[in-house]
Amino acid sequence: MSVGTTALTKRYGDHAALDGVDLRVRTGSVYGLVGPNGAGKTTLLALLAGLRRPTSGEIHLDLPRERVAVLPDTPQFDPWLTGREVVALAARLVGADRDRVAPALDDAGLADAAGRRVGGYSRGMLQRLGLAATIVGDPALLLLDEPASALDPAGRREVLDLIGHLRGRATVVLSSHILADVQEVCDTVGVLRAGRLLYQGSLDDLLVGHAVPAYRVRLRTPDPAVAGALGACDWVTSVAEPDPGLLHVGVRSLADAEAHLAGVLDRCGARVVSMAPEAPDLEDVFLELTS
Repeated sequence: MSVGTTALTKRYGDHAALDGVDLRVRTGSVYGLVGPNGAGKTTLLALLAGLRRPTSGEIHLDLPRERVAVLPDTPQFDPWLTGREVVALAARLVGADRDRVAPALDDAGLADAAGRRVGGYSRGMLQRLGLAATIVGDPALLLLDEPASALDPAGRREVLDLIGHLRGRATVVLSSHILADVQEVCDTVGVLRAGRLLYQGSLDDLLVGHAVPAYRVRLRTPDPAVAGALGACDWVTSVAEPDPGLLHVGVRSLADAEAHLAGVLDRCGARVVSMAPEAPDLEDVFLELTS
């Protein structure tokens, strides 16, 4: 284990921003914290970084504090410095070799803007500059608060690729409200609500454990008779048509669907374009856990 907490609690007066959180982060993993606004994600990252003190509980770090790097959700820099100077200063502060400055800027997609003054950077460029300044010291633990929230699709792609490449080389704990990003790059997820950790563990286990067996059937043309025939089957739990010709078929089990679905469609003379089991989605599971 690289990072852990025991009964970690942070109170502001009568309000518990965190309430008895037992966090477990494996060395080399990419751990995604998700939760509604006010769930305690930023507070938890600040406590792990040592920027705030807990009211009670313990934090366990299997590494020295100087190997921890933090990226806030809105990084800010002196506007008269160039991007290269910002990252060079970060390297100097952590004792990193200046030879790492250029690769860090390149990894963050800022090689062409390295000589420009930061005051002319967009919000997305500032976010990427913060990431470059975070990784230049080759930290063992990165704490990233909403690292891709301000980026355009191309910038998000670069940041997600960079985070993915860090797996195994460093331990990453990131918070994000973009659930698709968490599903793409994280191998472990923690779901926070009102300061409590509702779930933590494998992303695959979370999705499978909350998946409702269902098939998605795409018809060439809408056909109400097909939906009626499926709804009459005792192994079908629900039939919905979210879009014309697209059927969402809830089933008791995927085995039932594999045994009977094709036969029902054939007897109806359905013009089937495709059919496949519906993959669970992190957003659906998140809404189920936090509602």
